[in-house]
Amino acid sequence: MVTEIGRRPAIDAASLAVFRILFGLLMAVSTVRFMALGWVGEFYVVPTFHFTWDLLPWVAPLPAPLMYGLFSALVVLALAVAAGFHYRLCTALFFAGFTYVELIDKTTYLNHYYLASLLSGLLVFLPANAVWSVDAWRRPGAYSPTIPSWTVDLLRFQIGVVYVFAGLAKINADWLLEAQPLRIWLAASSDMPIVGPLFAQVWAAYVFSWFGAAYDLAIVIFLLWRPTRPVAYATVVLFHVMTALLFPIGMFPWIMIAVTTIFFPPDWPRRFIGGRGKAQAHPLQPIGQATSMAMSIRTAAFIAVYVVIQVALPLRAYWPGADPEWTCRGFNFAWRVMLVEKAGHTELVAADRGTGRQWPIRTRDYVTERQEKMMAQDPFMIRALARHVADDLRARGAGNVEVRADSFAALNGHPLQRLIDPAVDLSAAVPPNWIVPR
Repeated sequence: MVTEIGRRPAIDAASLAVFRILFGLLMAVSTVRFMALGWVGEFYVVPTFHFTWDLLPWVAPLPAPLMYGLFSALVVLALAVAAGFHYRLCTALFFAGFTYVELIDKTTYLNHYYLASLLSGLLVFLPANAVWSVDAWRRPGAYSPTIPSWTVDLLRFQIGVVYVFAGLAKINADWLLEAQPLRIWLAASSDMPIVGPLFAQVWAAYVFSWFGAAYDLAIVIFLLWRPTRPVAYATVVLFHVMTALLFPIGMFPWIMIAVTTIFFPPDWPRRFIGGRGKAQAHPLQPIGQATSMAMSIRTAAFIAVYVVIQVALPLRAYWPGADPEWTCRGFNFAWRVMLVEKAGHTELVAADRGTGRQWPIRTRDYVTERQEKMMAQDPFMIRALARHVADDLRARGAGNVEVRADSFAALNGHPLQRLIDPAVDLSAAVPPNWIVPR
């Protein structure tokens, strides 16, 4: 018997079910889009070298047929999640497969991919198939019109973390005082009909920047407060539709529009359809009466650990000297959304320690054009490639070599400057100041 620490209100299961349906459908569309754009081959089949994560260096892509098969399976699994068919198994398999794909190469990291992994991981443990699912239809024992309130609260917390940390990240000089990088991005949209000329105006970039920061910081409060919730959600829709039209950020706006519905009352789907499809009352959990469900110590511990991790990871970006947009320390997993317009150029130079002979390395011999572009912005990826090049040269009998980088980058319209100390051997242990401060 699991020890209980108390009882929590039971709520209508409808909103969590709709969350499951919308999430599953969006993941299916996103995966089909990924395949249709040819990214499976471009990102995972063609490259011969992948920028792995430090804690998981062993993660590698499958052979080409299996990679395509995996993405096809992810589409089927996402649809099964939406339908609530063998829900927990299919959700767990989708989470494992999707997360595995995102861990293969750091150059493919996107905030909404990370969010999709987190949400699918959480859904494994949540009773999102309690109603409006194939499972509930096939197995009456799986049906329950009510669920514990913490299941919805946990999802609200996760979405709230995205908004709040995205807002905090915008409190910086580039965003507020120079309206960057929106000045660059809006100017690129100045050819749009009717509103395009406005985007060429500097004041428009400042309006967008300040509104964007205020929106991210305040929207959760207005979504949680019942009187302002409808207007707040309308703002969510307008905001994300506009970002989708103006900026090439993929599925992120549509995912945020869908998942933010979790802030509405748990019974909002039933009200929306006017009472049609109303669930039959469970004999122990009648609809319309005050009910409660127990929370185990195990569940409370899991939630506490998860909350701490989701707050701690974004806080890494605020460590002294981090400067995440420039150094990339603490940038990933921190919801630093739409903060960077960064371009870089890197040339690797190998040198024989014995003879002093130096020669340039053609990076395209090791990485694809896209990988090269992403690598040139990130000193840690540059270092990873330098180590790989050194290992390759030594394996081919080049002797005791070292690899340095002649690397420059420009951030948010600021002048081009050196990114990495050119005297540092990146194939060996590096000194603390190997990244040149901006």
